[in-house]
Amino acid sequence: MTDLALDLPGAAKRPSTARALLRWLIGHPPVITLGLIVLVSLVVGAISPEFWQVSNLFDMARASVVSGLFGLGVLIVLATGGLDVSFTAIAALTMYVITKTVTDYAPGTPIAVILACGAAGGALIGALNGQLVHSLKAPSLIVTIGTQYVIRGFLLTFIGTGLFMNIPLSMEAFGKYELWRSEAGNGSIAILPAYVLVLVVVSVVTWWILNRTLIGRAVYAVGGSPAIAERLGYNLRKVRVFAFMYAGLLAGIAGIIHVSSNRLANPFDLAGSELDVIAAVVLGGARITGGSGSVVGTLLGVVLVTLINNVLILAGVPSTWQKVIVGIFIVLAGTLFALRVSR
Repeated sequence: MTDLALDLPGAAKRPSTARALLRWLIGHPPVITLGLIVLVSLVVGAISPEFWQVSNLFDMARASVVSGLFGLGVLIVLATGGLDVSFTAIAALTMYVITKTVTDYAPGTPIAVILACGAAGGALIGALNGQLVHSLKAPSLIVTIGTQYVIRGFLLTFIGTGLFMNIPLSMEAFGKYELWRSEAGNGSIAILPAYVLVLVVVSVVTWWILNRTLIGRAVYAVGGSPAIAERLGYNLRKVRVFAFMYAGLLAGIAGIIHVSSNRLANPFDLAGSELDVIAAVVLGGARITGGSGSVVGTLLGVVLVTLINNVLILAGVPSTWQKVIVGIFIVLAGTLFALRVSR
C-alpha cells in the first residue's frame, strides 16, 4: 500500500518505515550496541540464571573500569584520526615504577598523590607520542607500536618479569573501599568497589571536554579533515599532542587502579588487551578514520566486550569462541559504518 502511494504521479517519494528505521539506526550506532547488550544479556540470562546475580553484575562493573578508562583515551585519539596501541604499555610502566618507588621510599604516600603521579607519568609519555606523530608525519599506529616496544623492552631489560606483591597500604586500602555491599539469601556477599566512581568522573570530564570546550571541537574537526581544520585556524600539533597526552593520562590512572584492585604489580599485565579496547570503541560508534565517536557509545562498547569476554562462559561457550564473536560484531559494525558513510 505504501509503495503504491509513493508511486503516484507528483507524489514525493518517502522511505518506508522499515527503511527509515534502518537509516536511523545506522546514524545512531550506540543504539545498536545497546540492543546487542540487551540481546546477549537475555540469551545468557535464559541459559544461565546466575548471570542476573548481584555478584556477577558487580564483577562486570569492576572489570569494566580499567577497560573503560583505556577506551575513553582511545576515543579521543580515534576522533582526531589517530590510533594508539601503546596505552597498555604506558599503564604497565607507570603502575610498576610508581608502586615500587612509593613502596621503597615513601610508603605512607596518600592514594590521591599516587593517582596524580600515575596520571602525570602517563600524560608525559602520551605527550611524547603526540609530538612524535606530528613531527615525524608518520602514521600514529607505527609510532605507538614503536613506543610500545620501547617501553616493553625497557621493562624487560631493567625490571624483568618478576611480580611485585608488596604494594603500599594506601593502594591496598583504595582497592578495598566499598561503594555498595549486598548479602544474598545464602549468605554470600557481593561488593561493588568504590573505584568504579573514578570511571564515572572521568566519563563526565571526557564528555565535557568533547562537547563543551574548544579543544573538543578541534578534536572532531581535525579527525574529520586535517586540511580544512588547519585552514580554519586549528593548531594540529596542539590538538594531536593533547589527544595522545589525555590517552596517556588515563592509561596512568588505569594502571594504578589495576594494581590497587589486584593488589599485585606485574610489569606484563594488560599486554594483549589493546585490540579488545579498540574494538569496544569502534563498536560504540567511533569511526577508525576519525571525526566521530561519543562517550556513551564507548562505555556501551566496553560493556558489550566485557559481556562477551567474561560472561559467555556462563552459557557454556568455550573461551576460544569469544574472540570469534567479538570479531563478528566488529565486522557488522564496520559494515554499518560503511553504509552510514555512503548513504
